Amino acid sequence: MAIPLTKIIFPYNIHMQKTFPLKYHVPTPITGGQIPFLRLARREDRRQKCREVIALSQKDYCTVAELDIKEGKDNNEEITIPKEPERKLADIWHDIHGVDDWDGMLDPLDPLLRSELIRYGEMVQACHDAFDFEPFSKYCGSCKYAPSEFFECLGMAQHGYQVNSYIHATYNINLPNIFQRSLRPDAWSHTANWIGYIAVSNDEMSAHLGRRDITIAWRGTKTKLAWIADFMYFLRPVTLKKIPCPDPRVKVESGFLNLYTNKSQSSQICKRSAREHVLEEVRRLVSQYQNENLSITITGHSLGSALAILSAYDIAETGVDVMDDGQAVPICVFSFAGPRVGNTWFKERFAQLGVKVLRVVNIHDKIPEAPGLFLNEHIPPMLRKLGEASLWFYSHVGAELTLDHKSSPFLKETNDLACYHNLEAHLHLLDGYQGKGQRFVLTSGRDIALVNKQADFLKDHLLVPPNWQQHENKGLVRNNEGRWVQRERLNLGDCP
Repeated sequence: MAIPLTKIIFPYNIHMQKTFPLKYHVPTPITGGQIPFLRLARREDRRQKCREVIALSQKDYCTVAELDIKEGKDNNEEITIPKEPERKLADIWHDIHGVDDWDGMLDPLDPLLRSELIRYGEMVQACHDAFDFEPFSKYCGSCKYAPSEFFECLGMAQHGYQVNSYIHATYNINLPNIFQRSLRPDAWSHTANWIGYIAVSNDEMSAHLGRRDITIAWRGTKTKLAWIADFMYFLRPVTLKKIPCPDPRVKVESGFLNLYTNKSQSSQICKRSAREHVLEEVRRLVSQYQNENLSITITGHSLGSALAILSAYDIAETGVDVMDDGQAVPICVFSFAGPRVGNTWFKERFAQLGVKVLRVVNIHDKIPEAPGLFLNEHIPPMLRKLGEASLWFYSHVGAELTLDHKSSPFLKETNDLACYHNLEAHLHLLDGYQGKGQRFVLTSGRDIALVNKQADFLKDHLLVPPNWQQHENKGLVRNNEGRWVQRERLNLGDCP
């Protein structure tokens, strides 16, 4: 008489699970507070997984640390999370600002430094979110919001800053990967683009920070990486653009320098260059707040990172950061996914001026490797002298915080290089990075759905649609006559 196969297999499975519990682990049911990472085989289990994920969409995702606690309790292990001593940002802001080049703060990553990096990164992301990319819009290439309501319209009023002025730039050649042009003949401008803003912390935020903070945020490119090809030219001395450098060997990439210094008398918006506007505004604000503790923080992503480094150098070299008592306001740059900007002498002069730079990069991103793919600070010393004599030798400045998107369990495998360069992905990685070789642990509760705001980078089982951020009706509103028209905005020529 044949014995049913199930009567042989089931007892054997039970025996193996009891004898080798680690090898033949029985998965525990997935609860609403856990993130489902298990690969389920049976159809009913898959349906249950979908139900759990949908339930998670109505709750906050737990961190990996919470998963550790749950796993530890299941395994009867004692889990303790060390309590960090309470510190106030106002007491250590000089360290956060890089007074000691972030010595001992990057590995492991200091929690306060992490929160500040994310906060300044969000101020750069605001430039992406507020920029009008729609070519059929009359205001394509401008900011969608007035300076007085900038942070409120973006849901960032809690950041505690007030925008003082907008920065616009112009260029004398066509740069379709960077400059957005309106297709309409009545466009606000055919030569200018909004490229950043200058903001100052309010009284409440200044008390929290321990100083009055002047922040300059530079907009980068949205997703296209082809823009870097427009900035692979030779190095040019900064003195050619009237930057008063005592060393004629100090050179920067010519495209960055032109974008920073170009102006157009035929444009109402760009009669002054971005450089002239920034220097005048910083000089005015330093004079206004010189009786307070003061800092200048410049931040940018991608192309904006290059402009942040160049403008920080210019402010220090020109001396507009010096107060009436002769003291210089500390200048710090938080750079995200930025390229190289200048040569070795630019790096040395940068350090002499005391400007601090912390560059946050994804190790798989290709933009920080350019320009200077072959002639850079990593070549052997024997060849460096030869390389430095050329017009193509570039060197990074400041300290580097290297992240790896493959360490995040939330991000999927993809060949899309734009995902590696995405700013929201960098902020997500900052939220989970603990140090080299450490497990990825989300710490701030920052919504991981933000990663897919302008990308397709999250794993599919998280059920976050890719590129979910959309401009409502592409800027059209219904007027009193029932017709869809574009809402009129502030006269951009009146922006400070």
